[in-house]
Amino acid sequence: MSKVYIVGAGPGDISYLTIRAQQLLTQAEVLIYDALVDRGILDLVPAACELVDVGKRGGQPSMPQSQIDRLLVAHAQTGRLVVRLKSGDPFIFGRVTAEIDALMASNCDFEVVPGLSTALVAPLLAGIPLTDPVLSRGFAVVTAHLPDDLDWDALARMPTIVILMGARQLPEVVTQLLKHDRAIDTPIAIVRWAGTPQQQIWVSDLGQILTETGDSELSPAVIIVGQVVRLREYLNCEVSTSPVSRDFGNRDASKSAAIAGKSVLVTRASGQNYEFSQMLRSRGARVLEMPTLEIVPPSSWQDLDLEIGRLSDFDWLILTSSNGVDAFFGRLQHAGKDSRALAGIKVAVVGQKTARSLQQYGITADFIPPDFIADALVSNFPISPANQRILFPRVETGGREMLVQEFTSLGATVIEVPAYQSQCPLALDPDILAALENRQVDIITFASAKTVTHFCQLIGTSLTSDWQLNVTIASIGPQTSANCRSLLGKVDIEATEYTLPGLIAAIERDYLDRSS
Repeated sequence: MSKVYIVGAGPGDISYLTIRAQQLLTQAEVLIYDALVDRGILDLVPAACELVDVGKRGGQPSMPQSQIDRLLVAHAQTGRLVVRLKSGDPFIFGRVTAEIDALMASNCDFEVVPGLSTALVAPLLAGIPLTDPVLSRGFAVVTAHLPDDLDWDALARMPTIVILMGARQLPEVVTQLLKHDRAIDTPIAIVRWAGTPQQQIWVSDLGQILTETGDSELSPAVIIVGQVVRLREYLNCEVSTSPVSRDFGNRDASKSAAIAGKSVLVTRASGQNYEFSQMLRSRGARVLEMPTLEIVPPSSWQDLDLEIGRLSDFDWLILTSSNGVDAFFGRLQHAGKDSRALAGIKVAVVGQKTARSLQQYGITADFIPPDFIADALVSNFPISPANQRILFPRVETGGREMLVQEFTSLGATVIEVPAYQSQCPLALDPDILAALENRQVDIITFASAKTVTHFCQLIGTSLTSDWQLNVTIASIGPQTSANCRSLLGKVDIEATEYTLPGLIAAIERDYLDRSS
């Protein structure tokens, strides 16, 4: 039976998503979402999930609420599981009443899943307690979207005020509070992009805040007014915008803390590396994700379909990436076959991640080379390649030719077929560009040579020539490092184990050495 889940996404960063929200996202068949801060949240949904972006970010084009209501009902009536993902908590200025009314009027089943509201998260992450036995026995939360509708006389008497959607109305907020007898030296804090690596905090008083913020871009922001703002300095709170996981099984706690608080830019394929980002977050890193690869079908499935039709002619199937695994088994299913079609064929893979992807289709790899690079397949192959027929589904263009050449030179017959294509995204997220421009990135990770190429293509000439001087460039292995040196002029860290956990371990070792 179809059901709509109206889900709170929290302040934006995936670290603050509830477990219930995460479970629903992994099952979603339709996702209707607001303009969320952390695009990594969208990577949780299945590949076949239909994505519908309805905007809803202040000052930018958004779908009218009435149209969103109709859209929800239309998708709910298709019999699919629909997730309506809203920033913060759905019931705190989330305009959820209209959506619920529309669903009820059409007899659509729904459930509301709470999320962390920025009204609570932003003050906490700025080290500001909203209540205090002496300074604040309560607080009010309002939206300043329509300041003329607020009871400023009542608000001015509250010990603590939390104001959402008020960045553009800051002059009016200050004017009204002073007009209603709030003291000119009343402390005020503005927290922009709460809970993300771009978080900024301004602390002042009502008399000076407009001067001190000047022409600064403040939106999206949470404004806190009251004496509790002074407690930030008194309590000397060090609150991370990405919670550090307390891994009690890790005997070397210093490694987990080595990159805590560091901003790590993960260059990745769209929809991938969620686990990598989570591993970094568990160590306290602030993760920004920059899609540098889009995985798309090859120009034609003809060659792969042809070879799948005569699989029994092959001795080995070689898969060097999860993309290759998914593409091969996708076409296998398209042909009406399953893993039983591989009976009598041995499967070799590169890397444990590829092996895990293979296991999802019920197949255990017969051979994984000790070094997780394609070239190691040949030098460590368990039998003589002579007279072996090998099927190699691979990226259509841009892959390395060494593996095929070496197998062929040893007497094997290698049939290469395009299984997928990787291309550069059309545009760079402006938030990522701003983070690089403002020196808010400490580390950039590259997991393939192509991510380096596409990264450079995306940033183009947008940054000054010395932008990378204070940025640590971390590479997963020799081929990627070579591209880093060629295009970026340097590589600071190279993994000794060519895996994503190996890359993290290399980064941790480097930062531990720096601090020793």
